[in-house]
Amino acid sequence: MSLPILQAKSLNKNFGGLRAVGQVTFDVDPLGVTSIIGPNGAGKTTLFNLLSGLYIPDEGQLLMGGEDITQLDPVARLSRGMARSFQITNLFFDLTVEQNLQLASQKLESWPKLFYATSKSPATLERAQELLEEFHLEAKKDEPAGALSHGEQRRLEIAVTMALRPKILLLDEPTQGMSSGDTQETSQLIAQLAKNVTILLIEHDVELVMDLSKHVIVMAQGEKIAEGNPRDVRSNPIVQTAYFGDAA
Repeated sequence: MSLPILQAKSLNKNFGGLRAVGQVTFDVDPLGVTSIIGPNGAGKTTLFNLLSGLYIPDEGQLLMGGEDITQLDPVARLSRGMARSFQITNLFFDLTVEQNLQLASQKLESWPKLFYATSKSPATLERAQELLEEFHLEAKKDEPAGALSHGEQRRLEIAVTMALRPKILLLDEPTQGMSSGDTQETSQLIAQLAKNVTILLIEHDVELVMDLSKHVIVMAQGEKIAEGNPRDVRSNPIVQTAYFGDAA
């Protein structure tokens, strides 16, 4: 069996007297989609912040490919192959779509050329072009990111997170605020990406989660209350009571 790409071991995080995450343990296997779901206030975003390095746990350990990354900051985790998107779109809105992708790709350049203008960086230009094609943004490449629709901005943001070819991608509510059409397109995009990169997903759309995921982790009140394949999770009485409702 292959080593899990990510292992969370008894993660704890307190804010004053409030326990936001308590004794959370799980493994994420390579490739495919692993999703974290739960009601509002369940601790999902705090857990993502622990996984991505924005927070350091009070207790517990986090391993990536067997390496202890518990104390590493987000930049160090990015260099090891972990990228993350956020609930709020995080782009340079005054720059064009292509310029956003070029800036995100610049670190791919060799050290002597790392601080060249992006227009003179072959590796940067090549990767930006690849991303424009992969994410179907060629027609929008010269438009300011701020002029894109909400769905297009979210697609661009995912493209930005993929610029450095991460091994694991953390997506935080990628379909939040989207129309049904944009949600469907984003779902298809995530499914395609998951063939080549491990995706860890927080998502409020339960049906989307159940369709996309190979493994689902359910949280409530800061704790993991269940995990397993989508069918088993949906039929779990504890999950039905805590999240789906007794009639689920």
